[in-house]
Amino acid sequence: MSLSLCGFITFTLFLHKILKMRYILLVVILMQSVFGFSQEKFDWAAAKKYQQELNKEYANRETSPLLAEDFSSFKSLDFYPISEKYFVIAKLVRTPKEKPFKMKTSTDRQPMFVKYGEVIFEIDGKKQHLNVYQSVEFSKIPKYKDDLFLPFFDETSGKESYMGGKYIDLKIPKGNTIAIDFNTSYNPYCAYSHRYSCPKVPLKNDLKVAIRAGVKKFHD
Repeated sequence: MSLSLCGFITFTLFLHKILKMRYILLVVILMQSVFGFSQEKFDWAAAKKYQQELNKEYANRETSPLLAEDFSSFKSLDFYPISEKYFVIAKLVRTPKEKPFKMKTSTDRQPMFVKYGEVIFEIDGKKQHLNVYQSVEFSKIPKYKDDLFLPFFDETSGKESYMGGKYIDLKIPKGNTIAIDFNTSYNPYCAYSHRYSCPKVPLKNDLKVAIRAGVKKFHD
């Protein structure tokens, strides 16, 4: 076999390898585009920072929902231990043809929301379903146009955590998966004072599993 032929064969094999690698890369990119693979991972420090910021907000009389008599003894909200178990990457199924509706609150106020989609995930090996919502009013404001609202009940509601359920704030993702960190779930302001008007958790958002994450109930 001549040297030139060997070189040609080597170059052909090299070119084939490059094309194969480019093909594999293209397939990966397409899969990420179609299935919306998320690179988000559990971040213990971020969850801890969130809780610290929440404590600062509640300790500040100008931003706190606490009653005046609560400040003398307030040091910190009662949180469950931060746990990776309650960080999930959920599948987001859009429901674009939903009609806006009046969400019930603890008062006669009825803000307009629309069901943005459904999030599907697993905890304790069990598949869970929750509806996620978008405020019609806030969606018109550039700063809040990507905000999503996830209210939920779970098996701790009314026992270890607030009977009215808890909330999580989310952002619209680029793909069809969304990171949900229940360690950042918080109580409605109504858990601290009756002077607030809080959205009621829709009955469909009742998880049949204990979510021991986020803020516990304020008063025993």
